[in-house]
Amino acid sequence: MPKTLLLKNAEILVTMDSERREITDGGIYAEDGIITAVGQSKDLPRNADTIIDARGQIALPGMVNTHHHLNQTLTRNLPATQNMNLFAWLQLHYPIWTRINPEASRTSALIGLGELVLSGCTTVFDHSYLFKSGNKVDIHIEAAKDLGVRFHASRGSMSLGRSKGGLPPDESVEDEEFILQDSIRVIDRYHDANYGALTRIVLAPCSPFNVSENLLKETAQLARDKGVMLHTHICETFDEERHTLERFGKRPLEWMEEAEWLGPDVWFAHAVHVDALEVNALARMGCGISHCPSSNMRLSSGIAPVKDYIAAGIKVGLGVDGSASNDASNMLLETRQAMLLSRLRMGLRPPEGPHRYAQLPQSHPLRSSEWMTAREALELATLGGARVLNRTDIGALEVGRCADFFTLELNTIQYAGALSDPVAAVVFCAPQSAKTVVIHGRQIVSNGEIISIDMAPVIREHNNWSRKLLRDG
Repeated sequence: MPKTLLLKNAEILVTMDSERREITDGGIYAEDGIITAVGQSKDLPRNADTIIDARGQIALPGMVNTHHHLNQTLTRNLPATQNMNLFAWLQLHYPIWTRINPEASRTSALIGLGELVLSGCTTVFDHSYLFKSGNKVDIHIEAAKDLGVRFHASRGSMSLGRSKGGLPPDESVEDEEFILQDSIRVIDRYHDANYGALTRIVLAPCSPFNVSENLLKETAQLARDKGVMLHTHICETFDEERHTLERFGKRPLEWMEEAEWLGPDVWFAHAVHVDALEVNALARMGCGISHCPSSNMRLSSGIAPVKDYIAAGIKVGLGVDGSASNDASNMLLETRQAMLLSRLRMGLRPPEGPHRYAQLPQSHPLRSSEWMTAREALELATLGGARVLNRTDIGALEVGRCADFFTLELNTIQYAGALSDPVAAVVFCAPQSAKTVVIHGRQIVSNGEIISIDMAPVIREHNNWSRKLLRDG
């Protein structure tokens, strides 16, 4: 017999289906983690193994985080790095991250994943690339399984130490042949290409300034041979642009195209500093973008042209980025920031350059398409993230997709006075923790608490490891 789940009585069910339906008194019915019915509660089966009554709540598709660095929860809010841009910030963090051992790594993964889940996130991509002191990607995969999170894990890499012209210290990088062999090991052991997979592997060299051109090309070939996706940072800062211009005589995206790193199996984190030709190239090649607004603000990196990407038909999702360049792992917060930062960019249009309607007020009807709406931001966080990861089984609540969803209480102080449009309130108002989270039909959060793992001892252990890493440094 299949294991069944019924969600019923949601004040509003946001489906993100092809019609973008928002169903009053809505619910879903799922069997073995796959949705078999969506509609009003009166039209759904009455019985199930698990029944969740969402009366007074809004239900939404599980959010998809397309860029993170879980181990960074150990180094949040360091005083020495609070007012630094990317390169200086990285150089102070590398030595600490090099000392992260397996025990510390597991607690950091559980903390970051747990925080994401409580913000409504059900699918997480983690871009880990520094594996020293016994730390392995396996640790993150096992932590995600224990918590119950749908997880895309990267076998990331850094191979170019400072002595060879890279940014990280030599003790933080790995041998390229070992990286490639371990990538094969991880893919063969963990990657699940099946519909509804809970674990997938991504190959993800860190960035253009800490890997060799040879490793980039070899990694791309290996990923395509194995049928896994590719990911890296690109066009995040002007420092990166200067680095690739000085080293290769090319802008970052030009260099990546030469290394055969453009295609529908590739998505990039950040992509802040791009021109119109590069936007067209990304669209033409089918690449995806992970927009990380909080991190881009925190490190003073700039504002990504997200509305330009959307207009060009580029796949765009949201990422919280590392917990030390955001200091939070909260997808609801990131969704709000994405909407607000896009509006800030709209307000800065005239000094940034010519724009057809720049002299008209922002509220003029001819400029309406420039506004990022609350619902557009929610789509980036859900369906947009699914598209970036090339998944058709998550991101929406419709028949045939995975039963990944979360609910939020509506009658709270955060939403008081905002319930004329509860869907928009989720984005415009202050973020709150999820009431319920379900991943592949399994309840992970109940009444605002994680129930798959006891998090209290994890928090204590995590803080101990954090203090030890900083003290030993």
